[in-house]
Amino acid sequence: MSKAFTRETDSEEDEELALPPLPAGGKNYITPAGYKRLREELLDLIDNERPKIVDVVHWAASNGDRSENGDYHYGKKRLREIDRRIRFLTKRLEIAEVVDPSLHHGNDQIFFGATVTYVDESGQERTITIYGIDEADNTQGQVSWVSPIARTLIKARTGDVLRLASPSGSQDIEVLRVAYPAPAKAG
Repeated sequence: MSKAFTRETDSEEDEELALPPLPAGGKNYITPAGYKRLREELLDLIDNERPKIVDVVHWAASNGDRSENGDYHYGKKRLREIDRRIRFLTKRLEIAEVVDPSLHHGNDQIFFGATVTYVDESGQERTITIYGIDEADNTQGQVSWVSPIARTLIKARTGDVLRLASPSGSQDIEVLRVAYPAPAKAG
């Protein structure tokens, strides 16, 4: 049968939509700023991006023969991508648990949202900030709270020596500093 007459299955899209795994019984922790960014992206897709593409597809479809109509085919493909992202963001926001790291300001124990400086056995200092799965950016020194380094550091305090298991082997790390953002001033 010609590919033109086959229906794309939702299961193909759902495979791509698979959410990164959370620990058993775990939450999808996210900072208020991360939640706001995801929500703004979702609303922009629904209110701006999708209606524009729907208009393009409608216009392209009204031009007649769709078999060689690039605007129509690209528009339909882009609509599927947008709809997939909308479903993903909707599911992520539904299970998100917003945690404000500034609540721990002044605390020396490591929790979600902490910026931690540690030193490894070779004497190299590293600083990371522990964020949610959907907002961590390794290029910015941000790690997901489910990453091996974050799981090792959680609940530790300044001065603690911990054993970090990594692909290159286990090593001891020492927590040098723990910081949290200052609470926002009211008013």
